[in-house]
Amino acid sequence: MMKTYVIGDLQGCAHEAALLLERIAADAHTMEEARILFVGDLINRGPESLTALRRMKALSEASQGRVEALLGNHDLHLLAVAAGVQKASRSDTLDEILAAPDRDELIAWLRRRPLAMFVDAHLLVHAGVPPQWSAEQTMALAAEVETVLRGDGWADFLAQMYGNEPDRWDDALTGVARLRCIVNALTRMRLCWPDGRMDFLHKESDKGPEGSDLLPWFDVPGRRTADVTVVFGHWSALGLVLRPNLVGLDSGCVWGGKLTAVCLDDRTLLQVDCPEYREHSGKK
Repeated sequence: MMKTYVIGDLQGCAHEAALLLERIAADAHTMEEARILFVGDLINRGPESLTALRRMKALSEASQGRVEALLGNHDLHLLAVAAGVQKASRSDTLDEILAAPDRDELIAWLRRRPLAMFVDAHLLVHAGVPPQWSAEQTMALAAEVETVLRGDGWADFLAQMYGNEPDRWDDALTGVARLRCIVNALTRMRLCWPDGRMDFLHKESDKGPEGSDLLPWFDVPGRRTADVTVVFGHWSALGLVLRPNLVGLDSGCVWGGKLTAVCLDDRTLLQVDCPEYREHSGKK
């Protein structure tokens, strides 16, 4: 019987990923009996972004759909830098990818990855889901952005993708504003106001400032995805989260934490210790 494993943010930690995949193969008996789903941020900040991306592409293409990866904010950043519409940051570790002979093939594969997946009553996203969205709506909205990223106008969209507005979902949103709001929710969101507005200022803790009304997106009352289990990464300050209807997987691999996999079938926890490749600044 095939088992399904979800893995948190790699961020270029290819060695640790290989060790974790060995653990998964042992737990599932063979790699062919494991479905392996990464929740995004395959690259950047860590020491082996090119190796991580090449291995992920090869695994995915050889797996007949059993291995897949979501797009995270760092993956989208790479696409924007590769397209020439965004400047690299001083903290980036993307130069090897950008200079690689197979760069175009890697970029083409990456921009065709999904922004959300629904697997066995589990909704997978990189960062979060606004409280206003149901699981069905999340998948439909993710598909709107995926269609643009896979089309000829992908670079034009990436040039307009950045910005914190609109910060609250409205079904009437159209054009770039609509797509930007979807991307920000799925790949950047951590904290929300009670009315569902997204906050992008507070990145360094697992909660909002003392006395504020900010809440983790998953604790906003009335969240419409409370009827499914949401699986996410992106929030290293939060660390591992295991609740009946919530799985948070970013356990700070690149910051000296762990790389984490969880088996969705039985909640088996598999982890690999990681060296501190980067000193934590909170700006992830």
